[in-house]
Formats: sequence, C-alpha cells, structure tokens
Amino acid sequence: MKYFHLVWSALFRRKTRTILTLVSIVAAFLLFGLLDSVRVAFTAGNNVAGAGRLVVTSRMSMQQALPENLGARIANVQGVSSVAYANWFSGVYQDPKNQIFSFAVSPNYLDLYPELSLPADQRAAWDRTRTGAIVGAALAKRFGWKIGDKIPLQSTIWPSKSSGNNTWTFDITGIFHAKDKKDAGNEQMLMFHWKYFDENNRFGSGEVHWYVVKVADPSRADSVAKAIDALSANSDHETRTQTEQAFQASFIKQLINIGFVVAAIMGAVFFTLLLLTGNTMMQAVRERTSELAVLKTIGFSGRSVLAMVLAEGVLMLLFGGLIGMGLVALIVPGMAAASGGMVPIHGVAGQTWALGISLMIVIGLIVGLVPAWRAMRLNIVDALSGR
Repeated sequence: MKYFHLVWSALFRRKTRTILTLVSIVAAFLLFGLLDSVRVAFTAGNNVAGAGRLVVTSRMSMQQALPENLGARIANVQGVSSVAYANWFSGVYQDPKNQIFSFAVSPNYLDLYPELSLPADQRAAWDRTRTGAIVGAALAKRFGWKIGDKIPLQSTIWPSKSSGNNTWTFDITGIFHAKDKKDAGNEQMLMFHWKYFDENNRFGSGEVHWYVVKVADPSRADSVAKAIDALSANSDHETRTQTEQAFQASFIKQLINIGFVVAAIMGAVFFTLLLLTGNTMMQAVRERTSELAVLKTIGFSGRSVLAMVLAEGVLMLLFGGLIGMGLVALIVPGMAAASGGMVPIHGVAGQTWALGISLMIVIGLIVGLVPAWRAMRLNIVDALSGR
C-alpha cells in the first residue's frame, strides 16, 4: 500500500490507547477461535461418503430405541461386513458429578474398533463374565480402578431387577488403551454386556439405541447408508444412518446446542468490540482533524483520506485479530490433550480462519466508516481554524 507508513503512524499515534484496544481485540478473537473450533469439531462429518464405519439410529431421536432383530437385516445389506449394537446406560459413580460414559454393547462391539487395544486374556475374561465390564485406561486412572474391582454404578435411566433400584454392579475384567493419541477420548468409556443389561433391565427388552456398521468398501458408504435406511422406511422405527462424527454431534446437541451458544456469546463479544473500537477510531480521527486538513491542503483527495482512515480501522482489527487466532492455534492442541481426547479438535479449521479474517475486515470497515466519511467531507478552512 502506497501510504502504509502514514496509516501505521496514525494507528500508533497514541500508543497506550492503541495497545489497550489491541488487547481487547486479541481477547475477542482468542475467544472466537476457541469456541468456533469446538463448534466445527462437533458439527462436521455429515457426509457419509468414504466412511468406513457408520452409525444407525432412529430418525426421530437417538433416545428412541430400535428393535434388536433389525441388526440381522442390516447385516444382509450388500456392502456391510459386520454389525454391532449398543445401548446408552448413563452411569454415575459415587457422586452425581461423576458422570461415566457407559454403554451396554454386543459381544463383537470391540471388534469394530481396532483402534482400541485390549489384551487377549482380559478379553477372554470379559467374554465369560456375565457382569464383566471393560474400562478405558484414562477412566481407570481417574478413579483408581484396577482389574478385579467390583464397582457400583447408579443409572439415571435404568432400574435393575436384581438390586430393585438403579444400582448396577460390575466386575472390571479388562482395561483397554487407545493405540493412537487422537483416539484418547475413547479411554473415558466403560462397556459391559448388552445381554446382561437386557435381562436385568426392568424397562423392557430386545431394544438397542444404535447400530455400528462396518462398510466393506468405504467408497460405497453412501449407497450402503441409503440401503440401510430403506429397510425401515415407512415403519414405526425409521432409521438415519450417518458418520460417527455426525452421530457424536447429534449426541452433544441433546445436551447443549453448541452452535447457538457460540453464536450468542460471540454476538455479545463482537457487539462490545464494535463499540470499543468504534469509539477509539472516532477519538483518534477527531484528534487529527487539523492534520487531515493539512493532507488535503497539500493535495490528498477526499477519497484518499477516506481510504487511509478505513485502512487504519481494518489494520487495527487484522493486527489484533491475527494475534488472537495465532494464540488459538497454539492453545488448541493442549486443550484437546487436556480433555483426554473428548474434545475432537486437531487444529484450527480453515473455515474458522476464513470466518475470523472476514470478521476482522468487516468490523474494521464498520468502525472506520463514520470517521472516514467525516474526514473525507472535512472542510479545510473550518478544520484549520478549529471550528
């Protein structure tokens, strides 16, 4: 830019004020980057094309159960290599704050997740123990569980026939590990036998919450998904087949609408930022009225002055915003690691960068528009005389 040095000098004319404003901009885009990265992580993955593993749930809601015999029909769909199923248990350990991601699963459920490692002897012990449960290494470490422990879980949904209340007792027969750090979130789970759950559950039997389907050829995942959903079309248990990531997003949405929360928080943050930076720009231009008049006197056109003031606003937003987004790129990996893999973020998405930069430019133009317009229409005589 031809007059970049002028814009830069004007921006830092009042260093303290500019730095304080930049800190606010950095904080705003740091918050934006973190929240939007979480939103993207939980809302991506709706396209099933190329997926090697699909999840089948009720079209109405994940909480709506599907018949167990649907699994055999799914297994017969061309392109399906294996099928497993599970029920959400919703377990609590000792204190209501200790929510456990616990599932009742079919005998072959673990076979569809080769990314999880369970020693053969522990797998054999689990298979032969009716009340057996396997837990992730992170979960076992969190509560100090070890193989052979007998643990009680309170279910917030399912009463037990044997106990007469919502207490279920399990024997830990195995501890599994994630082979890759990116799958570490799975180490927060507890799994036990679906048959034990089905026989001991007082609220009916023969129902499952979701099926996990392994696709023989991932390139045909889309056609396999459509064929699976066609099995129950126009029935009382219509299905929706989707990727695991989309399934996880649907699950999270039942707890909280991440998109709405992010939009509400960022709307408030950016509105405040708009007022703050707008006031800074108005004050900065007002202090330089005579200087702008001099620029016009020596030959700068009104449009040139307009462009320089607008550029000043955009530069201020870009400078602070890019620092904030850069900090997000440094923080996100640590945040994902601290969550034990439960927050599936592997970096700042391209769409988050694009949206962030677009917001910087738009907000910069908005806050600079009014003072730039006044500077363009500035009367040289009035400005130099102090009127």
